[in-house]
Amino acid sequence: MRAIALTEFGDAEVMSLQELPDPLLGPDQVLVEVRAAGVNPVDYKIRAGHLRGLMPHHTPLIPGWDVSGVVRAVGIGVLDWKPGDEVLAYARKDHVQFGTYAELVSLPDRMVARKPSTVDFVTAAALPLAGLTALQALKVTGAGPGDVVLVHAAAGGVGHLQVQIARELGASRVLGTASSRNHEFVRSLGAEPVAYGDALVDAVAETVGGDGLVDVVVDNVGGLAFDQSLRLVRDRERMTSIVDGPRALENGVVNTWARPNAEQTQWLVDLVAAGKLHVEVQQTLPLEEAVKAHKLIEGGHVRGKIVLTV
Repeated sequence: MRAIALTEFGDAEVMSLQELPDPLLGPDQVLVEVRAAGVNPVDYKIRAGHLRGLMPHHTPLIPGWDVSGVVRAVGIGVLDWKPGDEVLAYARKDHVQFGTYAELVSLPDRMVARKPSTVDFVTAAALPLAGLTALQALKVTGAGPGDVVLVHAAAGGVGHLQVQIARELGASRVLGTASSRNHEFVRSLGAEPVAYGDALVDAVAETVGGDGLVDVVVDNVGGLAFDQSLRLVRDRERMTSIVDGPRALENGVVNTWARPNAEQTQWLVDLVAAGKLHVEVQQTLPLEEAVKAHKLIEGGHVRGKIVLTV
């Protein structure tokens, strides 16, 4: 099969298009013909070697944890899937090597959700990791009816889904930090935009009124935004960070690391099919342009997601 792979860690140019053996198919796995693979910030962090202290890495390493495609074959122990099924998944395994930037990927059947026929492959591939991160972060804070929720980086891959999911969970108001150029986009998703920067605390306080505090904060940025959030959240146990685990633990804040969950993935993609969740894809690129995709993601100004098509 053709795949984007790397044999050493470094900048985007360490990746190249290679011919590699087709994946093995375990007894509880499905083999998927990849139609599209979402690109996430964690992908370039893996490529640069930043996660080697967290998970075992092996080369040649194929990046990518988001996938949509068509089942080609199933293992002898798989009962719920058959060749021809259209699927999507957050395909994170215990070892980092056989990712989704490829023509084929095998993954445990427990990760797989069914793609509705009305959801295209690109949209489906953009959803799993960002959607699960958004949902699980809100779940750990207990976000629900009546809450005022603050989402940082509300125009980003995770954030733009988070503001919509918070509404779906019943939040009464959602505030979203974003650059001024993205304020109208954030507003279109159902959030009240506020600008990043030194004046954020005062801007949020003025927007929410009362004591100037919010019920829930989801930090998708870290740094200054994390510090400001500590001053804005009413109860630190209802704040979570997806980017700064050590500081979260030091400050009584929950750290969120998304886990594969087929049931939640199905819930999310069914919301997309029902027109209740919009997945913003800024750009699609062919598999061969994975290097360009990584450079765009590392630039930090992507609205929504970038997806590779296979």
